[in-house]
Amino acid sequence: MLDLLIKNANLPDGSSRVDIAISDGRFTAVEPGIDAEAKTIIDATGHLVAPPFIDPHFHMDATLSLGTPRLNRSGTLLEGIALWGELKPLLTHDAVRERALRYCDLAVAQGLLAIRSHVDICDDRLLAVEALLDVRETVKPYIDLQLVAFPQDGLFRSSTAEDNLLRALDMGVDIVGGIPHFERTMQDGARSVTRLCEIAAERGLRVDMHCDESDDPMSRHIETLAAETVRLGLQGRVAGSHLTSMHSMDNYYVSKLLPLIAEAQIHAIPNPLINMTIQGRHDTYPKRRGLTRIPEMLDAGINVALGQDCCMDPWYSLGNADMLSVAHMAIHATQMTAPAQMTRLFDAITVQSASAMGLDGYGIHKGNPANCIVLQARDPIEAIRLGATRRSVIRGGRIISETAPKIARLSLPGRPETVDSALYAPMEAAG
Repeated sequence: MLDLLIKNANLPDGSSRVDIAISDGRFTAVEPGIDAEAKTIIDATGHLVAPPFIDPHFHMDATLSLGTPRLNRSGTLLEGIALWGELKPLLTHDAVRERALRYCDLAVAQGLLAIRSHVDICDDRLLAVEALLDVRETVKPYIDLQLVAFPQDGLFRSSTAEDNLLRALDMGVDIVGGIPHFERTMQDGARSVTRLCEIAAERGLRVDMHCDESDDPMSRHIETLAAETVRLGLQGRVAGSHLTSMHSMDNYYVSKLLPLIAEAQIHAIPNPLINMTIQGRHDTYPKRRGLTRIPEMLDAGINVALGQDCCMDPWYSLGNADMLSVAHMAIHATQMTAPAQMTRLFDAITVQSASAMGLDGYGIHKGNPANCIVLQARDPIEAIRLGATRRSVIRGGRIISETAPKIARLSLPGRPETVDSALYAPMEAAG
């Protein structure tokens, strides 16, 4: 007898009316017409069953801290960094842990089961590091949480940053981070990229660097990151996050840069919600979008993964762990409205993010861990369009969250009694 059987599912690849069999925490069959008994049966009723959502760029040490000790009135990156500096001395282990666990509860309800979080190591206490290591262990049964040692105040700009970063890695933090555009000079920024990549190479670790989060087209640390990746043999293990200066670069230079990023197999992690609100703050009109060149990167063969970055913290007063809203913003900001493009942006919050994080056994395939979500939508585009309800969230073959389908009841003469927005497809053209 199966532990769980999902009937009548649509899959992200376009397959329809597929059954998914699960036993002992793994997918045992993915095919039409599975005739077997199961302890639990879910009828997907033609809705989409997808692998879990993934957020490859987040700041869990700051999440849900909005208004402490004050609000970011200018909305700028630099005021956010200054505000975080005011908040750090007030942090306690229990407060960071509790906020992070509350966020993880919300993430599970949203079908978000893998998160890469940067954690600031420029507090000599490493209090946030200890708290998030505790959180990582607590949520391990249901969320894959990776931690990035992030020198928020700059590797060289902060006198204790390198020592703290090495201490954090020794404590069990997974990934080496950086912020070269926040160093005092361009030269220091380039030196920080080299040093951080060398640390990662020495320890056999991945790199995820805040890179060129600026409107300045001369912020070009991504080219140094690409060069160091190749020099040190880190191909496929490095991510460049944000990359917003590329929005303002001239096309000729970008035509040189994109092949370098592709050659180094660097994963690009834009953060549409934050990039659209923080960038262009010094512009009058026209205002720059600030989001990096996602369609051009995809066309160049670069793996693009979309991150959420922030949720109710010094940099962003919104957010709700919803990766569909991240993809929704990306569609609008990049004008990627062709069906194939929208589907590719769904991939950017699922399979492409799994690649960026180096996750093994991801996807709805026989033999993989049985992690998936049942969405109240029929396909990836509809899921993004509707912000689809997560009917069931499944981890290791066990249902860990359920939400009732969103059905509106109408009282209109001559009209249907209920409306399920997932069933409202565009009318076919006459003739």
